[in-house]
Amino acid sequence: MNNKNFNYIDLFAGAGGLSEGFKRSGFEAIAHVEMDKAACYTLKTRIAYYHLKENNRIKDYIAYLEGKITREELYSLIPSKILDTVINLPIGLENNETIFSKLDKHSSGREIDLIVGGPPCQAYSLAGRSRSKDKMVADPRNYLFLQYANYLQKYNPKMFVFENVLGLKSANEGRYFKTMVTLFSNLGYEIADFILEADKHGVLQKRKRIILIGHKRHLKLNVPDFESFEIKAKVSDIFADLPSLNAGEGVNKYASYKCDGNPYVYDAKLRNGIEVLTQHVCRPNTKQDKEIYKIAVELWLNKNERLQYDNLPDNLKTHKNRTTFCDRFKVVAPELESSQTVVAHIAKDGHYYIHPDIHQNRSISVREAARLQSFPDDFYFEGVKEGTSRTAAFKQIGNAVPPLMAERIAIYIKRLLQA
Repeated sequence: MNNKNFNYIDLFAGAGGLSEGFKRSGFEAIAHVEMDKAACYTLKTRIAYYHLKENNRIKDYIAYLEGKITREELYSLIPSKILDTVINLPIGLENNETIFSKLDKHSSGREIDLIVGGPPCQAYSLAGRSRSKDKMVADPRNYLFLQYANYLQKYNPKMFVFENVLGLKSANEGRYFKTMVTLFSNLGYEIADFILEADKHGVLQKRKRIILIGHKRHLKLNVPDFESFEIKAKVSDIFADLPSLNAGEGVNKYASYKCDGNPYVYDAKLRNGIEVLTQHVCRPNTKQDKEIYKIAVELWLNKNERLQYDNLPDNLKTHKNRTTFCDRFKVVAPELESSQTVVAHIAKDGHYYIHPDIHQNRSISVREAARLQSFPDDFYFEGVKEGTSRTAAFKQIGNAVPPLMAERIAIYIKRLLQA
């Protein structure tokens, strides 16, 4: 195939972590389809970033990060036909025809090279099943892969990338996974599945995901295994240049860095030229939370041990559940090469993501969570309304594909398409 800029459609796009990797690698987004309204604003803001950057108007985007212009004013600088490529609808039988119509308009008759995306993972995740009385068997999200298949059938892309949690392989005793592979195969695709570990692709986080890559049989591609891509660093590297905060503190737009960054934040493209720090804000914590956080940090720093809930003083134990999730309070250990997995539950509380500095005594900020996921600092997470929305930002970050890992996937796919 030729060396053109390949295009893609992003389904179940979320905040655009997967898309960020493909965009960086030279792919052109036809459209993003996402049901969450806040995430759609985030996608539009990122589209605005790329449009302004590519047209030598990055100062306009910086003005937004600095709070000098509103979101509405930022969007007014972008052609509406570009912003309209973000389609805020749930994928499913009720909306598919409408989405198809919009995709047809944005593709302008072009052949689609690639479809990427992964349905919401809660129905397949081990944590989700452990909390559910019926093990999530009745959850309709189990069958969203059927909708993904509808888009493969409609647009017949050369390749697709389907991303999800490891629990996909074991959910319903593996039946969903087997059905999925058979369905995609019946649509004319050769399927290869991989387990990718984020910390082997430059991300300072333990995060395993299953990746299905499909290509049309007539392409007869040789699909090799992924090569690791490690950037030597410690988790402390993501904290070092950020200002100290106490619980409940921070500035949404904008703050200054405490100092120059270490090599990792530049190598991983977290700091990439726009020296405007945003969303370094953290949630307030109760007096009880902060007492527990101090115990957890001291235990880790002094004994290298994780806090078990039952070992807390009785006056700090308020949960009736003492048999599961006993490690619900966990420090983000600075001296390790990867943190615990950042998940969407961080939107509900930060107990599993305690900052390692006992003097700050808080859970991690939005920006720190984004850095653990390898999002660049110029990536702005929106709420439905303009302004600070920690909950919406944390949810989007926890649900996302780390952009650095996505970029490795995109480079891999591009090589196959160019073969």
